[in-house]
Amino acid sequence: MVLPILHVFDPVAFWTSRDPARIAIRFQDQSWTWQQLSERIRRNAAAQLALGLAAGDRVAFLDKNHPASLETTLGCALAGTVNAVLNFRLAPPELTYVLNDSRAELLIVGAEFTEIVESIRADLDYVRTIIVLDGEHDEYESWLADAPAEAPAHPADPTDCFLQLYTSGTTGHPKGAMLTHQSVGAHSSSASAAFGFERDSVNMVALPLFHVGGTSWALAAMSQGAETLIVREVVPALVLQEITDQSVTHAFFVPAVIRFLLQIPGVSGQDLASLRCLGYGGSPMPEALLREAIETFGVDFYQVYGMTEASGVFCVLSATDHRDPAHPERLHAAGRPVDGIEVRVVDPVTGEEVPDGTVGEFQIRGPQVMAGYWQRDADTAACFEDEWFKTGDAGRRDADGYFYVEDRVKDVIISGGENVYPAEVERVISEYPDVAEVAVIGIPDDKWGESVRAVVVAHNGTEIDTDKLLEFCAQHLAGYKRPRSIEIAPALPRNATGKILKRNLRAPHWAGRSRAL
Repeated sequence: MVLPILHVFDPVAFWTSRDPARIAIRFQDQSWTWQQLSERIRRNAAAQLALGLAAGDRVAFLDKNHPASLETTLGCALAGTVNAVLNFRLAPPELTYVLNDSRAELLIVGAEFTEIVESIRADLDYVRTIIVLDGEHDEYESWLADAPAEAPAHPADPTDCFLQLYTSGTTGHPKGAMLTHQSVGAHSSSASAAFGFERDSVNMVALPLFHVGGTSWALAAMSQGAETLIVREVVPALVLQEITDQSVTHAFFVPAVIRFLLQIPGVSGQDLASLRCLGYGGSPMPEALLREAIETFGVDFYQVYGMTEASGVFCVLSATDHRDPAHPERLHAAGRPVDGIEVRVVDPVTGEEVPDGTVGEFQIRGPQVMAGYWQRDADTAACFEDEWFKTGDAGRRDADGYFYVEDRVKDVIISGGENVYPAEVERVISEYPDVAEVAVIGIPDDKWGESVRAVVVAHNGTEIDTDKLLEFCAQHLAGYKRPRSIEIAPALPRNATGKILKRNLRAPHWAGRSRAL
């Protein structure tokens, strides 16, 4: 049963009235029924309003995966506020930027990250209240307990933003994608149909909740009354054991995690019979790895192609497609659009649609698409062509309606499921005194799909100590964004107009590969 969702709290209210004593969320050794979860969400919303927050105000959440993140997201939906879920892997300067950009007045921070927040507290322009979650000095539980359990009377419009997830920007700074009740509700409906979420499903949420593949994946299953199992952080052997112990029916991993799972001794003998859907995406899955996983796990695989700006997945390669002997080439496909989403392929210069089989830019249209980027009207306008959102990905459609990603219009590097935009890394490296020019590219990595490589040119008369440059990067960039290798070059290749030819830098590394992803 797929419920129409006008407000993202509606499914919680529905399942609370229908199954109040049924388990809604499990986390470590704790569990909450639908009744308990509903009450906690309402208290969260009321507590926000008691602090003086008003409709449209931003709340920030910083921690590894924790049920309080979903409670806050849904609490914001009730209060009319917006939850900006922060990437806990960001370096302090990056966190400072995102917190100031979001204008969050309330910050809920896990005990593990309080020292980082204290180190940047003086640089935060808008945060006026900090609430510590868990640990010896937990404040979150008393904050909830002191608030009434009645839902605030906020008449949310379907187009109201309640969730703001940050995507790395090509301009060198992250942008806040504004997701609405309509966009996330539409995604929950389409994803539920695509992946077969049902009332008896047990859904493992292993991706970070600051990812759309974490929060939207969770909300989609919750919309159908499924039980949600939240994994704080991925430890492959423990994840595999939990699938068995908790009879998990649905899970979603990046390919790097699947590779780690396959390396666990005795994995082929693990009982995974409960799994109905094993989704993967976020970075390219090498065909050899995919075939090994299909043979080893013996479960239904689904490839997921999506993005934050689409509230999650918008193309799926089904389990049937993975096992179709007549079309083995479809293992390279991103799949076909989910219900409610249109995808077209256009010439990125003319904007005209191109024939099937011709590579162009993917553009999407449908209710799942975000409202825009927070406080970035120009960036928002640049990403839309009428009602069509420009994904920045390049590929083709075949005659049967399957889409294949061939390359990226934007230069995003996907390493272990994390998007790394070169402009962010280049912005940091260019501040290093001995660097005159820099170009950042992605090169093949057997473990992570891609790794970050910086090609740098030294100022005249200077020499660059690569070890010191890597240390500099470590101080200013999240771990997954840091270059794994640095190449010193006499000059960067450019075209006649002076634009750096990154394809020339990438070409030697991707030679012989089927696609430069």
